[in-house]
Amino acid sequence: QVQLVESGGGLAQPGGSLRLSCVASGFTFGNYAKTWARQAPGKGLEWVSGISSDVRDTYYTGAAKGRFTISRDNAKNTVYLEMNSLKPEDTKLYYCAKHLTKSIAGGMDSWGEGTLVTSSS
Repeated sequence: QVQLVESGGGLAQPGGSLRLSCVASGFTFGNYAKTWARQAPGKGLEWVSGISSDVRDTYYTGAAKGRFTISRDNAKNTVYLEMNSLKPEDTKLYYCAKHLTKSIAGGMDSWGEGTLVTSSS
């Protein structure tokens, strides 16, 4: 059974940092690309960042580029999202997801339950 469990969310002041983690189980972690996405209450899902299975390719939405860094440790079955220079508009529920393929070109078939990030003074 595929499981993705996010952690690391919490409250940070604007300008602050948080590091999200997503631990996966139930499949061969290193064979699939991973994504982080986020959602504000009552709003649609917003893709944030993705990383290929071999770590060679990373992708960011415009809002994340230059502030967020995605990484993965295939030995630990974990994908990370380092978030710096947080803004109030980053306040959302953050999800990690598994892709169907080694690249993020493939769709996503499994999601975690999310971790809440709040950026507020």
